[in-house]
Amino acid sequence: MEKRIIIEKVKPEINEGLFPVKRIVGEKLKVVSHIYCDGHDLISAQLAYKIKSEKKWNFISMSHRGNDEWEAEFVIEKEQGSAECRIKGLCPSDGQGYVYFVRAWIDNFKTHKRALAKKAEAGQDISVEMDMILPFIKNKSLAKGNKEAVEIKKFLDSLILAETDKEKLRIILNPKLSILMSICPETDSLVKYPKILEVLVERKRAAFSSWYEMFPRSCGEGKKHGTFKDCEKLLPYISDMGFDVIYLPPIHPIGVSNRKGKNNSVVCRPSDPGSPWAIGLARGGPARRSSSGGPARRSSSGGHKSVHPELGNLADFKNFVKAAKKFGIEIALDLAYQCSPDHPYIKEHPDWFKWRSDKTIQYAENPPKKYEDIVPINFDTKDSKALRAELKSVADFWIKAGIKIFRVDNPHTKPFGFWKWLIKEIRSKNPDVIFLAEAFTKPKPMYMLAKAGFTQSYTYFTWRNTKKEITDYMEELTKTEAAEFFRPNFWPNTPDILSETFQKNGRPAFVNRFILAATLSSNYGIYGPAYELCADKPLVEGKEEYLDSDKYEIKDWDRNKEGNISDLIKRVNLIRKENTAFQKTGNIEFIETDNEMIIAYLKMSEDKKNSIITAVNLDCVFKQSAWINVPLEKLGIEYGIIYTVKDLLTGAEYRWNSSRNYVELDPQAIGAHILSLKIGI
Repeated sequence: MEKRIIIEKVKPEINEGLFPVKRIVGEKLKVVSHIYCDGHDLISAQLAYKIKSEKKWNFISMSHRGNDEWEAEFVIEKEQGSAECRIKGLCPSDGQGYVYFVRAWIDNFKTHKRALAKKAEAGQDISVEMDMILPFIKNKSLAKGNKEAVEIKKFLDSLILAETDKEKLRIILNPKLSILMSICPETDSLVKYPKILEVLVERKRAAFSSWYEMFPRSCGEGKKHGTFKDCEKLLPYISDMGFDVIYLPPIHPIGVSNRKGKNNSVVCRPSDPGSPWAIGLARGGPARRSSSGGPARRSSSGGHKSVHPELGNLADFKNFVKAAKKFGIEIALDLAYQCSPDHPYIKEHPDWFKWRSDKTIQYAENPPKKYEDIVPINFDTKDSKALRAELKSVADFWIKAGIKIFRVDNPHTKPFGFWKWLIKEIRSKNPDVIFLAEAFTKPKPMYMLAKAGFTQSYTYFTWRNTKKEITDYMEELTKTEAAEFFRPNFWPNTPDILSETFQKNGRPAFVNRFILAATLSSNYGIYGPAYELCADKPLVEGKEEYLDSDKYEIKDWDRNKEGNISDLIKRVNLIRKENTAFQKTGNIEFIETDNEMIIAYLKMSEDKKNSIITAVNLDCVFKQSAWINVPLEKLGIEYGIIYTVKDLLTGAEYRWNSSRNYVELDPQAIGAHILSLKIGI
């Protein structure tokens, strides 16, 4: 017999269930669906969920919120399958997570109870309705395998013993009986949503992290090539600033063929170290002593599973990873699937690359830009199986070396299917690995990479400057379907991007954009020390490229330079760690201000015990003021009650007693407030 119930528009459901939604442990998953049937019968609905590796489903009743829309939510309690499941190898090959679906049925008990109550209220005879409702109670009292059946049987026994309709009515209208009856579905009319949907559950750092990018070769003294040992010496400094992820550009041997010189020049001097993204054969570099004190030698190895000899060796790198861990810092490694023209892959597997009609290899181009030192991989090769296996082995190699975070270079220039496969394969054995997509591309490809498995992504924040631009972008990221699968990571700058606002406004812009990045998004990063030292000189005026970037040379950074913002960075990172309101991105609510140059927004923790208002002056030159409207009702503050706001940046306190309050922000000092709210004086 054809079922009468319709279940549709289940949310969240990404691409008709093709991709999972994303959560971390402790977060809730709210599921909403349109559920209805013909006629006037009442419906009951349930949300079913479980950890993938478990057999038993959990069922929770959905609430009807009007207009045939139903909702329910559950808390993600585990990061992955049980320990027993993992030990026995029973966990699904596609990684960790939960699954869920919706089901509903025509609730005859609830339908008859409604009619019964209405007739009783009207003083009409209800004896027939009493007889009609009893079979439904009896059937559920006999249901095998339902613990609720025992309790329902007690109500049934009481009904049989009851002598008057009034007494029977009281038993039938008992709220506890209604709850018990709604738990057990009526199988004759039961309809299940045809798709079982997935939740990818990742560790906390996927949702809350502070990244610091640095070039190891610029960590030495003066212009001397830095080593991993030199990087270790900087760990106390970086830890003191509050960062928990250090991202390193490629640490592999740098190719010699077509090596780029200073400022991306095609003319390369013998002393020029080249771009780390031109991964190739380590030859021709200066001899260096091994960390064990052995004889000096030149390295002839190369490729993605090698360490650039001037940085140290693999043991040195592993020691750096371990040393960072003692400071609570993880090392993120660049995963750059591309080659220098002298990479070993080109001789060993020429069919993995594209060749021009003149028999020269096709290097990377983005006309009019040319990247002669980089050769892209041809993913359309007929030898794709071997290519994929080799590229996976690169990630596996560095995971064994202690890496659990990868920043992936230009993933949008490789097939989406490749990333879906690779990330699934990696997570089948290493579910805690995080992938950050460096994808400054069109919105839909960025979103598809996130759906395919990338944990986080670079964003357009770098170019969102006005109040409307920032507000609209945050609304897109947090209030649309994108919030279910796309985790933004806000970077004000990168080695490739020195935006116009920094070039024109100097230090105030670095302060302004840092506070915005760190308080709008729970994940953010900076390219340092260029950022904390407020480096603002472009290669060419009007272009976003840095002058004398350590992409192409060894830099001698003076981290104590006057005017640096290291103390501010330290303060903001501490505020983020001490206030759980900043540890989510989607909990943002923008606050009305009467000045377009001042943006304000509220963030609240899940338990509403931590409420923070951030106000930022978007004018990096002039002092600006505004009246901001605090949403007292949302904060649980009664009108007229005095409440205190404390600026966590400066320690200043203000007493407010209304929703409309005045702020004044000077970019030449700190053009922002980060205000913690508490009721009372």
